[in-house]
Amino acid sequence: MIADAAPVTSGLASLDYILGGGYAWNRCHLVEGQPGSGKTTLAMQFLIAGRDRGERCLFITISESPFELMQVAQAHGLSLDGITLHECAQSELSLDPEQYQSVVHASELELGETVREVMAAVIASKPSLIVLDSLSDVRLLAEGDMRYRRQVLALKHFFFQHQCTVLLLDDLTIPDDALTLHSVVHGVVRLEHVAIDYGAERRRLRIFKMRGRDIQSGYHDFVIARGGLKVFPRLVLSKGDWVEDASGPVSTGIEGLDSLLGGGLDAGTTNLIYGPSGTGKSTLALQCVRGRLEAGEKVLFVSFEESRRNFGRRASGVGIPVDQYIESGALLFTKVDPAETSAGQMSDMIRSAVGDGVTSVVLDSLSGYRHALRDEHYLLLHMHELLTYLNHQGVVTIVILSQAGVVGTLEPPFDLTYLVDTALLLRFFEAVGEMRRAVSVLKKRIGPHERVMRELFLDEQGLQVGPPLSGFRDILSNRPIYDGTVPLLTARAGPASV
Repeated sequence: MIADAAPVTSGLASLDYILGGGYAWNRCHLVEGQPGSGKTTLAMQFLIAGRDRGERCLFITISESPFELMQVAQAHGLSLDGITLHECAQSELSLDPEQYQSVVHASELELGETVREVMAAVIASKPSLIVLDSLSDVRLLAEGDMRYRRQVLALKHFFFQHQCTVLLLDDLTIPDDALTLHSVVHGVVRLEHVAIDYGAERRRLRIFKMRGRDIQSGYHDFVIARGGLKVFPRLVLSKGDWVEDASGPVSTGIEGLDSLLGGGLDAGTTNLIYGPSGTGKSTLALQCVRGRLEAGEKVLFVSFEESRRNFGRRASGVGIPVDQYIESGALLFTKVDPAETSAGQMSDMIRSAVGDGVTSVVLDSLSGYRHALRDEHYLLLHMHELLTYLNHQGVVTIVILSQAGVVGTLEPPFDLTYLVDTALLLRFFEAVGEMRRAVSVLKKRIGPHERVMRELFLDEQGLQVGPPLSGFRDILSNRPIYDGTVPLLTARAGPASV
């Protein structure tokens, strides 16, 4: 029985996770993608990681010069020192007149010369890691699938005999259904970049095959930044993501709100705050996690619409010292541009924060987050994975969803209620000639809760929740009606906004 050697790292821990440990030792792997998708940069990271471990590395280039490769590496802040760069120059491109001949077709000579030069470079440098860039040039020289496949098979057997782990780069200059090499190589990694109607293009990778490995299938987002590729594995739940949490509800710090919620918010639950713009959803969300901040726990607040400055000013206006919490590291505020950020980046950022000890996450708002995905159907699938992961980690998750219009209807822009454990509804109503706000609990899966409505308002002590609103009917409609016998709500002095 032949024992499998330890996997060879790709140079990226996140990609190793997707590959089931890394590339297979002493095997050939195909990295394919259109020009500009990041193949060369990914290959450089593979060789640099090997060089840092003390292995001999060889970069064989047919389409680019060593100087161009070093420029690419320098642009990413990388160094190719210690890596052998070998250029296979095609005689057809030479300026030397003696290189020209007309006895046989040039491709017949060029292909054989190129393959022999590759083999000679391997024999001379004795590397354990090799990158061949790119197979598209070999395909052009072969002028036929059968000849091309035979030459690649010959190289594969040669590399195997010399115990080399190889990345073969291909530019995908053929139709997608021409999978000539997929059955030849041990693994296939495809890099894609997709232009969307507005915003930055989306980059993603997919593992087509990796023999004998339990890979993370599907698409995984990545970006090309200074330093190389950064891969964001698709969020997949596993048994290790379960965290036992027996703690009870955590107080919000507002007596009326705790009464409405039956004690507060439970750990490991998803809580939706839904209502029109201006009803105080963001402020209420921050108030809900204030108790955890005061207890010294860490909170992540992700904003899609509000800047850090406006967030601080608004919170300070209701008596929540967010600047103090941010400076201490208890509150992590992140402003996200949905036009530039993919769903994979969002998941990776949230997962990293939870790994650093965050116990509460606020997403403000899902109305902005939905624009990070091209298809609303994918948003619900992605949110299901993300929210389930946070619940399993014992995190209190608060999701804010804006309602279209000022009064509008109860129907949300998309159905998210089946994913949440608690749903808080905020509405406007008119009393004593003023626009006022009401808060109620539409659903709560864990424990009891009040079925009444309470007024949400600000006073000199900050955000408050008043006693139950009695004597009103149709308060969820655009025209609430008072049927009581006692005087209406008295005028309330204080700030006009929440």
